[in-house]
Parts: sequence; C-alpha cells; structure tokens
Amino acid sequence: MLYENLKSAINSSNNIVFFGGAGVSTESNIPDFRSETGLYKTKNNFSYPPEVMLNHSFFVSHTEDFFDFYKNKMVYKDAKPNDAHYALAKLENQKKLKAIITQNIDGLHQMAGSKNVLELHGSVHRNYCTKCHKFFDLDYILKSPDIPKCDKCGGIVKPDVVLYEEGLNMDILNRSIYHIKNADMLIVGGTSLVVYPAAGLIDYFNGKYLVLINKSSTQYDNKADIVIHDSVGKVLKSVL
Repeated sequence: MLYENLKSAINSSNNIVFFGGAGVSTESNIPDFRSETGLYKTKNNFSYPPEVMLNHSFFVSHTEDFFDFYKNKMVYKDAKPNDAHYALAKLENQKKLKAIITQNIDGLHQMAGSKNVLELHGSVHRNYCTKCHKFFDLDYILKSPDIPKCDKCGGIVKPDVVLYEEGLNMDILNRSIYHIKNADMLIVGGTSLVVYPAAGLIDYFNGKYLVLINKSSTQYDNKADIVIHDSVGKVLKSVL
C-alpha cells in the first residue's frame, strides 16, 4: 500500500526534489558513517578516530595522516551507481525531478546521468591547490605519494570536500533552500537527518508530499506523509 501511495504521489507531482544521504550510496558498497557497519564503528588501523581525522584542524596539523585515511577510506573510485541513482536520473529525464541535493561526495548521481546535482559536502572528483587554486582530478590525488602537491606552485592540493569545522558552500546551500521551498514533493532518502545544517533543510519544505525513505526511523517520521523503512534503491526502482 505504501508503495502504491508513493507511486500515486509521484505521478501527481511536477516539482519533485530529492534530498539524499549516505544510505543512497551504501548500495554501491560505499560505507556510511553511523550504522553498525559504518566508518565510525568499524575497527581500522589508523592512529586516530575517523571523526578526528575528518576535521579541518587535523588536515592542517596532520596532513600526511589525513591523506592516508582519505585515500583509503573516503574514496571509492570503482564504485558504480545503483538502482537509486538510475531511478532518480530517469525521474529527472521525465522533467518531474528538478534537483538532487546530496550529502555524498562520490559523484555517483552524475555518473548515472543526473544533471542538476547540488553537492552540499563537495566531491572527491574536484581538488584544488590551496595556494594558486589550480584544479586537479581524482587520479592526481590517488597517484600522489603522501601529500599531493601542486605541479605549478608546490602548494598542498586539498579535496573539495567539506570537513568538520568548515562551512558549507553558501551558493549551494541557498540553491538547495530555493528548490525545497518551491517543491510540491520532497523525497528524503538514506539519511538519518541528524547532521546539521543539512538536516535543517527539510524545515523549508511547504509542499504537498513529504516522503521519507530510510532503513531506520528518523526524528521527522511523524511529520512525513509517506514513510518507508527500506533501502532507497529498492523503493525507487519499484515505484518508477
């Protein structure tokens, strides 16, 4: 019945926005952060906890340790889009889906064919010299021994990902708010809605259908019109 309700709601909506978290990419074998098998709870061989190594201050003070962790645990170069990514690309092709707002940094939405993707936390595929701002691709980072250095000025090349202690890109944030405010349907998938300011975006929604698709319950379940506790890919594939 829930699936039928979702299908009917999608059919009657013409301005849909999707807001996704780590649970969208776990089906592509990219671990999330907070689940039992997530990055924060599984044992690793690093000298510091992951949540410490993902701080901006750690990047500055322990740059080599940061890149050792980043290359091994944050980058999944061989990951492929899953059913969720392809379903959303299809919905965008149908002119129904107006924007994807993602907390993921893996670029899988674009790989699946989606065009209007707003990456709240940046992307592993974009890297910049901290001195001269020259652009570098992911391969440059992965092939650099130890700390990636700019081949032009020698500055450290930093991934364009938002670390703890760093602010979100205000342009991306404002565009996300605009799309959510104007949507008649907001589908929130694969996120526990505990990380702010991203989680607060849901409060801007004033449309008709708020849909939550997540394996576990969230603090917003009682406010949603449709709640489905299952994997995002399975749900979206079946209704689209």
